[in-house]
Amino acid sequence: MPEWILEVSDLNEYVRAMLNADPALRSVRLRGEISNFKRHSSGHWYFTLKDERCRISAVMFRQNTMRMSLRPMDGMRVIVSGQVSLYPESGTYQVYCENMRPDGVGTLYQQFEALKQKLQLEGLFDAARKRPLPWRPRRIAVVTSQTGAVLHDIRRVSAARDSGVALVLLPVAVQGQGAAEEIAAAIRHAGKLPEVDVIITGRGGGSIEDLWAFNEEVVARAIAESPIPVISAVGHETDTTIADFAADARASTPSNAAEMAVPDRREIIDGLHGVQRHLSDAMSALLQQRRYELLTLQRRMEAVRPEQHITALLARAEALRLRLDNAVDAKLPTQAHRLHLALMRLDAAMDKGLRARQEQLTRARARLTALNPTAVLERGYALVLHGDTVISSAARAGEINQMTLRFRDGSVSVERRNDHGGKEKAHL
Repeated sequence: MPEWILEVSDLNEYVRAMLNADPALRSVRLRGEISNFKRHSSGHWYFTLKDERCRISAVMFRQNTMRMSLRPMDGMRVIVSGQVSLYPESGTYQVYCENMRPDGVGTLYQQFEALKQKLQLEGLFDAARKRPLPWRPRRIAVVTSQTGAVLHDIRRVSAARDSGVALVLLPVAVQGQGAAEEIAAAIRHAGKLPEVDVIITGRGGGSIEDLWAFNEEVVARAIAESPIPVISAVGHETDTTIADFAADARASTPSNAAEMAVPDRREIIDGLHGVQRHLSDAMSALLQQRRYELLTLQRRMEAVRPEQHITALLARAEALRLRLDNAVDAKLPTQAHRLHLALMRLDAAMDKGLRARQEQLTRARARLTALNPTAVLERGYALVLHGDTVISSAARAGEINQMTLRFRDGSVSVERRNDHGGKEKAHL
């Protein structure tokens, strides 16, 4: 009898066909708690459905997720309906969900919400408590597993961005009994290390049970009490833990945490070059402005110098002189004619005035001659004087004994005497 050997794909297809042919598995309803929930970029949901003892993989495709108003998360208890089948490529037995509705809240989810509410009321998650990350840390403390991919990703990204930033590993267990206490102790120790400016703590993705150490109160308080900023990098982007709320910054992945903590040296250099160009341009513009202001001041100083002022006045005076000369030259012919007429009228007036004055002089001379006593004396008359006084009447002469007779050619003194007969006689 020939040996019957199957290919793996044949076996998986056979099992899948058997499951699909079972009427009881074509439409099932399952109650369980969601764990390890992933929302794919394609829109599909991948998660694990579990109870107290067992678990099963589950998937809900995009055409069904688009109809859901429910937003599932780890720890949520749900009832799903769908078909049980097998995924041939991986040989995974899973349930293909078509619908989902809530069925209370899972134990871990209840614990998560209770602790979150408690710490939130204490103000442990307040935005005012969040500290900014350093611009370029000297050293970064990494609190994670020594063997996981988290450390490798952080080292790779950090070295690519700036190899000068040192990393200090504080190895801890990231899941299981006692992991939360180890993580909290390592965070407290990292805050005391010299030159450490920021802490990264986290682990890779997993179920809610795998991430639970970062949902413990002791870790949240250690993060909040850290003297230096803490970046939480737990799980994938869709995973959320209490550590994320307590941390100063949350990274979607460990690689993203390294990008947040370590500035890119190339970007820094490019930024410095940009600043250098900006400063150079600003300095050039400032120097140009100062040169213009200096030139303006020099021109103003030149304008107020005495020599410049005098030169300007001389130039203005010369311009006025030229204008005056031109005006005189323009007016001179007309004014010369008017001056000639005025001179003629003046000459005529002067001749007329001279003739009038000569006639007046002639008449005055004739009157003066007629009244001149000397002229009278020329005609044989004499002038009787008593000192300088003219005696013009006999009565006046009778009172004076001594008189002078002034003739044309001289004077004779006379004295009046009374002789014996009573008659007065004049004696020379």
